[in-house]
Amino acid sequence: MVVTKRISVHTQGDGDILDITGRVVQAVHDSGVESGTATVFVAGSTAGVTTIEYEPGLLADFKAMWERAVPKGMQYQHDRAWGDGNGHSHVRASLLGPSLTVPFTNRSLLLGTWQQIVLVDFDNRPRARDLVVQIMGE
Repeated sequence: MVVTKRISVHTQGDGDILDITGRVVQAVHDSGVESGTATVFVAGSTAGVTTIEYEPGLLADFKAMWERAVPKGMQYQHDRAWGDGNGHSHVRASLLGPSLTVPFTNRSLLLGTWQQIVLVDFDNRPRARDLVVQIMGE
């Protein structure tokens, strides 16, 4: 069986990290599928999905890592072509990736104790984001 659910969120952009674990847990529970996998996918080229321990110190470390790896202040060809100033956002999102797959049994995600599912919005402005949760199993 395949069940597709949608999650809509609003972000602040600029590296905003949202814990969406509860929303994914609810989607899996409501699907009626007992065991399988849930794939979380964000539509858009300036955001990504991953897991993290959602605590203030690590959130700050994660944001600082992106600034070291893909700085905002550099020149990006994308910015020269489009003038929207979010070239770094596209590069960061492509490195993180737009999706994550999590197994589940008994309608319960098999995440680690300190592991949460997060959406990271790298764009340079607030956004409305749409996520697709596709649940496959039996």
